[in-house]
Amino acid sequence: MQILDGRKIANDIKDEIAGVVSTLRSNNKKAPHLAAILVGDDGASETYINAKVKACERVGFRSTLIRLKEDVSEDKLIDHIRNINLDSDIDGLIVQLPLPGHIDEIKVKQAIIPSKDVDGFHPENVGKMALNLPTYLPATPAGILELLTRYNIDISGKHCVVIGRSHIVGSPISILLARNSSPGNATVTLTHSRTKNLKEITNKADILIVALGKSSFVTSDMVKKGVCIIDVGISRIKSSKTKSGWKLLGDVDFESVKEKASFITPVPGGVGPMTIAMLLKNTLISSLK
Repeated sequence: MQILDGRKIANDIKDEIAGVVSTLRSNNKKAPHLAAILVGDDGASETYINAKVKACERVGFRSTLIRLKEDVSEDKLIDHIRNINLDSDIDGLIVQLPLPGHIDEIKVKQAIIPSKDVDGFHPENVGKMALNLPTYLPATPAGILELLTRYNIDISGKHCVVIGRSHIVGSPISILLARNSSPGNATVTLTHSRTKNLKEITNKADILIVALGKSSFVTSDMVKKGVCIIDVGISRIKSSKTKSGWKLLGDVDFESVKEKASFITPVPGGVGPMTIAMLLKNTLISSLK
């Protein structure tokens, strides 16, 4: 079994991006600029945003963080987005999800102009992805592809099973794995909460990508020997064994499956760091256009 070390690969990508930024600055060109909007004071969202701001600092990006109160109106939020759309100094914009219940996430995603949608959530960018046209790929699926590429895991002709059909991970990664490109050309089965005989399907997977949001859902009896496992899920579980009183668990029961897996991502330290690295990459691409 080999661990797919997302932290290491993400740091390698950040170093590569920092090199490009250094060259830009030496040629008297501006550094990429990423703006982020955070609504409310959700602890997890705060952690994610702070990690993104720190990542920007590391690679030499400029960053702007706009904090809005939990009860901000949808119209007010969209006004902020439109102002950033018009700001030629800002290359990319992300709105941290989830949003409060009174705000329509779809409207918010559509309000960001496609050229600054470095999360890759706008319908135009999703459509381009589906057609295999140049665009911003959603950061988490892009991070998964990058991990597979940098560890030289060939997926062409392999059976890839995806558990979870979210628009952020499951659906886009199923499209990307099946497209006629490298990495790609896999035979993909997309499963979800209504799938019957799930265990039978996962036991046929050469590559298993799990993005369900249920801790330790995949166990040893659900996978075959030699499988490559990408665990996207992360859940915060109470634990008496840690100082914080909490433990982070993935969607895969790591201890029970690790002896069967040829490759596996840890949680934390697997897909999570890759997501931020690919967000930075998309912002760099935007700044160079």
